[in-house]
Amino acid sequence: MFGPYQMLMDFGLMSILLLIAHLVRSKVKILQYIYMPSSLIAGFIALFCGWQFLDILPFAVRENGSPYMSSYPYLLVVVLFAGLFLGKEENAPKVKFGNVVKEIGDTFFYNLGSEFWQFGAALLFGLLVLAPLFPSLNQGFAIMLPAGFVGGHGYATAIGQTFQNYGWEEAMTVGYTSATVGLLTGIIGGMILINIATRKGWTRLVKDVSSLPESMLTGFVPEKERVSMGKETVNPIALDPFTWHFALVMAAFAIGYYVYNLTKTVMPGKYEIPMMCLSMLAGVVIQKLLDGMKLGNYVDKHVTNRIGSWVTDYLVAFGVASIQISVVVKYAVPMLLLFSFGALSCVMVCMVLGRRLFHNFWFERSIFVFGWNTGVVAMGVTLLRVVDPSFKTKTLEDYGLAYVFISFFEIAIVSIVPSLVANGIIWAPAIVLTVAAVGCFLLSAVTCGYYGKVPPTALREGEEAVIKDFQSSLEKNPA
Repeated sequence: MFGPYQMLMDFGLMSILLLIAHLVRSKVKILQYIYMPSSLIAGFIALFCGWQFLDILPFAVRENGSPYMSSYPYLLVVVLFAGLFLGKEENAPKVKFGNVVKEIGDTFFYNLGSEFWQFGAALLFGLLVLAPLFPSLNQGFAIMLPAGFVGGHGYATAIGQTFQNYGWEEAMTVGYTSATVGLLTGIIGGMILINIATRKGWTRLVKDVSSLPESMLTGFVPEKERVSMGKETVNPIALDPFTWHFALVMAAFAIGYYVYNLTKTVMPGKYEIPMMCLSMLAGVVIQKLLDGMKLGNYVDKHVTNRIGSWVTDYLVAFGVASIQISVVVKYAVPMLLLFSFGALSCVMVCMVLGRRLFHNFWFERSIFVFGWNTGVVAMGVTLLRVVDPSFKTKTLEDYGLAYVFISFFEIAIVSIVPSLVANGIIWAPAIVLTVAAVGCFLLSAVTCGYYGKVPPTALREGEEAVIKDFQSSLEKNPA
């Protein structure tokens, strides 16, 4: 009989694997130099030592032998979304849409366009290539490419759950496989692109990637590089600060769960509001209520971000461990075609469009988007740090400002498009998203400049001053 004890022990066992994976990563050079996430390593260990291969790990299993942990990632992604809008950055400026377009229009349009493109192009590839070649494929097969690549294991879980609700039981495994392949594409492909860029002189700050910070390689941060995880905003005498923040996230999760069940009862039908979106909205409401009570600044955004990060680590590990190899074998050929198309598409958006649309530091900005489009934002940050160790190019700041508005489009896509596709409405979203992507790229060129005739090695606006500042900081602190 499955119960809370078995579930807790599953998380305990995965915790052991995460610790082992992180220790292995800190010692194995090849894993360090391709920036393999410890959570991915733990997932592979769980997969090959689990019920499908060696069967030596005592994860809780159902009567048919499959593990209960396959249901954990969706709950984890709901928790992840619950905390997205909880907390405020200190001294965060008020952002207006007009200012975003004016100040960082190329970042906004390029990033938004890249996400629209991945969803739209994938759907068109499914309609024009996969459907004729493999008529028996589920109509939602192609959308699992962006679900896993640009969405990572989180969106792969959410979108996979939507299709499972419509009867496609294998959707989750296809999504997890897509997300895992996406991460590997980002890690390996990103380092290949960076090495090409440094040899061709496309990078502005780093000309040699052989010397990397110790913390990036081993995964352990030396004392001199350590920063605070967050601030204590409530007194531990009354309530532990972490309890306060975790309780806020779990409250939003619980509200989203109960509202989801209510909507299923009140509005039964083919379309549904994903639980993750309801939990996210619950988090927004909780934050607004606290703001109204003059307590909003007692929610530290750094702490809620850390909660989201540890949830993501377990989500990735359980997601990889839940991949059903029989399903991967069944869909091997269409998966190979779909993932190859996805990888090629991401490279083209990075190497062809990026250098023509970004007003400066085109490669640094493009490689960040490549990492994001093939895995998660953290992968984009990892690749960016290789070519911009001190984050001098403002790539992250510009992305953070733009994402305030991009997130609304992103949530709309994840909430609406999968349900439309599951109900057979595919051409319309495919065309709309593709046209929207092209429109974004054109708007960037028209409003922010087109640099197609500028050589990729030529300095652009504002780069010279940043390069001098970076070199000066290196001279002052060679280590």
